[in-house]
Amino acid sequence: MTLSTLCLALGVGVAVPNVYGLMNPATFRSALRGFARNTGAGYVLMAIATAWFLLHVRDENIADFASFKPMMYAGFGLLGVGTCLYLKDFLAVRGLALVLMLLAKFVLDTQRWQESNWRWVLGVWAYIWIVAGIWFTVSPWRCRDFFDWKTANDTRLKIGCALHLALGVLVAVLGVTVFKQ
Repeated sequence: MTLSTLCLALGVGVAVPNVYGLMNPATFRSALRGFARNTGAGYVLMAIATAWFLLHVRDENIADFASFKPMMYAGFGLLGVGTCLYLKDFLAVRGLALVLMLLAKFVLDTQRWQESNWRWVLGVWAYIWIVAGIWFTVSPWRCRDFFDWKTANDTRLKIGCALHLALGVLVAVLGVTVFKQ
């Protein structure tokens, strides 16, 4: 995937939900507040994270691990399934944390060799995802608390949505201008 395509996908992926949040704050608030304990979203996010991580294990070419790959596939696959079966509390937050960290790796790998200083917008954003992913993995209730704080009133919700929308538009514009090849 090119950096331009990635920026466009990330920008639109962030902008669209926040446009919805600006236009329909009550429904958006309800969705954000219910996210932390949404097991359906948790199953989907954990499945994405498990499959994505298994792809990383498959692509790893360190010879020291070659003989252990079948066991690693089984172990990590069972870990993903076991998490869904036995750790349902805040499953959506844990799944989101894993997806954020895997997405950050992908973004950092994609923007690494770009010569423009605008790549640091993506780099800083990716490191924020890494810190959030680690923080939410260790203490997933903090994500719930953050969403409760973010949606405490319409003003705070709309300011947050406007800031996220601006970031999404910036990243999308970078994708179609600066990073276009």
